Amino acid sequence: MDVSLIIRQRLEEFGLEQRELARAAQVTESYISQLLSRRRAPPAPNRTDIYDKMDKFLKLPRGELARLADLQRKQELKKELELEPTPLFREVREVLLRKCDAETVPQVRAIFEKEPFGELERLVTQTLLDVVKGVARQELENDHWLHMVAELSHRSYEETRVIVLEFLDTDIFHLSAEHCVSFLDPLIESWNIDLATFAIDIVLNRRVVSGHIKRFEFIERKSEIMSDQEPGLQEFLDDPALSGTATEEEVAFLKQLKFNGKRPTPLYYYRELQNFRDALHFQTL
Repeated sequence: MDVSLIIRQRLEEFGLEQRELARAAQVTESYISQLLSRRRAPPAPNRTDIYDKMDKFLKLPRGELARLADLQRKQELKKELELEPTPLFREVREVLLRKCDAETVPQVRAIFEKEPFGELERLVTQTLLDVVKGVARQELENDHWLHMVAELSHRSYEETRVIVLEFLDTDIFHLSAEHCVSFLDPLIESWNIDLATFAIDIVLNRRVVSGHIKRFEFIERKSEIMSDQEPGLQEFLDDPALSGTATEEEVAFLKQLKFNGKRPTPLYYYRELQNFRDALHFQTL
């Protein structure tokens, strides 16, 4: 038994209309119609509040529709894994290139065209998608934010909620022109990439996103020669004459000490331990 069948049965049982369910779930009637006719897959339960709203309206146990949706999505995923995904990328690519820094566009376009949906295009698209989805997921319950996005994309509030639900379920293989119009275009002001280091800078629309500048780096760096534990601390712990009476709490305290590149000796840790134990060094509350 799937989600659409349960919903249809409850609507018939209580003599309710699809438009009433759409109003209760704060989505469009078209979305409910397509969900019930199986033209749309049920959204992921952990990315939407729609199931709680429908459970309440249809007088179902809380979490029932989410449980069924999760089972249904897992079954459909098994079928999809047998097929090779085919990206349809023309609209998405045009949005990406239009938002890219003007000086970088020629190089990026040349790489995109030489390697369609290659490593660079996937990297950029996935990074931008993750950032915008993170914003959408965080703001899904924020009516003011949804109204602003609706205004920017010239859609109704209910239409915007529907698109948010679909957008949170998508991946880089299934991005659509609608997703570009509703999210990538209005939320992303610009982006740039350093093709030597693959560092990506993203500037989001400050009208609808707080903390509007994001930076991601994908460069291998030489790590400093530094173990998880300072050599002097290890020598201190290995010497019973210095650390024999140290408790777990005291050792944990010593491990948290930072020295900005300096290398303390075992004797330093011994003296630090004595200072930590001396009540005269601490104020009484």
